[in-house]
Formats: sequence, C-alpha cells, structure tokens
Amino acid sequence: MKKKAFIFLNGIMDSKNKFYKELLKNEKYIYCADGGLKYALDLGITPLEIWGDFDSLGNYQLENLKKSNCKVVKFNKDKDFTDGELIIKYVTDLNFDEIYILGGLGGRTDHFLTNLNFLFKYKNIFYIDEKEFIFKVENEHTIYNKVNFIISFIPMSDEVTNLSLSGFKYPLSNYNLKRGESLCNSNIIISNSANISFSSGKLIGIIENI
Repeated sequence: MKKKAFIFLNGIMDSKNKFYKELLKNEKYIYCADGGLKYALDLGITPLEIWGDFDSLGNYQLENLKKSNCKVVKFNKDKDFTDGELIIKYVTDLNFDEIYILGGLGGRTDHFLTNLNFLFKYKNIFYIDEKEFIFKVENEHTIYNKVNFIISFIPMSDEVTNLSLSGFKYPLSNYNLKRGESLCNSNIIISNSANISFSSGKLIGIIENI
C-alpha cells in the first residue's frame, strides 16, 4: 500500500465540502503551512506539524496546538522561501509515495503559479480539491480507470515535443505542443488505460473531478 501525506496550504478551499472528510478519513500524516491550519481545524483535524511565520495565527492558537502534541516550527518573516515551500520540501524528504496538497489552488496569483511549478521541483506531489486533480505528466504516463473524465494538458515549457495521446476522444501523434496553445484543453478519457508520451518538455495534466 502506498504511503500518503497531505499538506494544507493557505489558498482557496471549501473545507465544508464532504469531499475532504472522505478524502482524509483514516489518514494520519497531515501537515499544515501557517494559514492552512484553518482548513484542517474546520475538518476537526490536528496536524502532526505546522510550519510558518504565523502572521495569521495568534499565540493562543499556537499554545493550544503545542498542548495537542502538534509540532510547531516557526520562521522569521524575512526568509527566502514561502511557508508552503518550506513544508513541501520537508515532507518530500520523508519519502512518502504520494503527497497531496490541499488549499494550493486559487488565492494569490503569485502563490498559485509558484505552487504549480513545485510539481517539477519536488517529487510525488499532487494538487487536489473537490473540482480537479493536477499532476506532473511523465514522459511515459498511463492514466487508469478514469473513463469519461475531462482532462486538459498544459505545457509548462516553451515546447513539449512529439506528444502522443491514445485512449482519449481526441488522440494525438507526435505533435509539438507550444506554450500557450489550447489544443489539449478539455479532452475526454475513453479508455481504462489512457497513454501519454512525449520526448522533451514540461507538461501538467488537470483532471476534472466528476
């Protein structure tokens, strides 16, 4: 069984949506970056650790966390990395098979775009919310058991070369997809094993949760 971790960031998240309670049921490796704590607490979850400068949390909240055996790691506001990146780097070093980031989408545009680029900087991380699932596409990649799901592919480099798609409503064969092209938006998975391959470049996939 794959070992999973979950990280709450301070983006946009509807923590009252039942999707999250189901997703996190029986999960124990849960971490927070600063303001992401509010989403965890909304779900009745005390994380294992919380990292940040805590400009959005009061001393009362921090002391209560410490009493509940949550490890609190505090940083100065003047630092070279965001709170989110600090804890993402830490958790990826713990060798989890899959790390799901919640509250990493929406919110401030600069944080959102930076978060997307973390897909290429850190291993085994994924962004998920009640609407979509975002992942780094490997050069040879297969998606299983997602028939009828809508999927988009977004180039994150100037070009993704020799892109081929099979098992999709709109297949491709050795196409050079350039940054800014919308050709690969809103495709549909039609096979229980849909295959993606390309020679070079950076590509993310976005699957709509249905």
